[in-house]
Amino acid sequence: MFNFLKKKNVKADAPQKIPQHIAFICDGNRRWAENRGLPPLMGHQAGIANFEKMAEWFIKRGVTTLTFFIFSTENWDRSEEEVNFLMNLFCDVMEKNLDYALKQNIRYRVIGSRDRLPKKLAKLCDKLEKDSAENTGGTVVFALNYGGQDEIVRAVNNAIENGEPVTKETFETFMDTGDLLPVDLMVRTSNECRISNFLLWKLAYAELLFIPEHWPDLVRSEKLWNKVLEEYTKRDRRFGGGKKKDYSGKKKGK
Repeated sequence: MFNFLKKKNVKADAPQKIPQHIAFICDGNRRWAENRGLPPLMGHQAGIANFEKMAEWFIKRGVTTLTFFIFSTENWDRSEEEVNFLMNLFCDVMEKNLDYALKQNIRYRVIGSRDRLPKKLAKLCDKLEKDSAENTGGTVVFALNYGGQDEIVRAVNNAIENGEPVTKETFETFMDTGDLLPVDLMVRTSNECRISNFLLWKLAYAELLFIPEHWPDLVRSEKLWNKVLEEYTKRDRRFGGGKKKDYSGKKKGK
């Protein structure tokens, strides 16, 4: 459990750095179920059952945005049974979070193309975003039918239609993720060490964390949530520069 991540110790009295945007690749649901002798699809239910509690915990500790990669543009290649199961499960999630958004003052965003989504699910995504748009207690993002390359291609076409030259800043306005903060920390579960076409633009300077636990293990464990923040505290982020920064943001060394 995180044992391969040990880089250096952090002093007990050192302030904890808090990432503002954490993005999760939610991997290993089926393996989690199979390891327990359960039908593989039950792993998806276990992996999505605790989103609200997990998001609430991180937001209370200062994280302002959490993005969950729950279905990629490539996941349509899975069996019809699994895809249909997931689409129905996502409908349940969106309906459940309509009430949660109101109670907890959470803003929801759903990124990715909605062209292939079932009509009911697409409408629920629209409603969840609309009804929570003015909430200020933190942002939870579902990446649904999302692919980083697809997002960039769609943004390029939107920019071409606009007919004006773009800068890095203006190009972002054409992207699904244009209103979101850059990712500070990306976490992938289940011992998979790839980014798998996820948030390619927003991951430009993100810290990457790959852990052996399957997604249902992480989503259910406050102990592991603490480990995620502890690991981020160990990282020295330089953003292409040569000077390290201490926890207060002041430059040190040569």
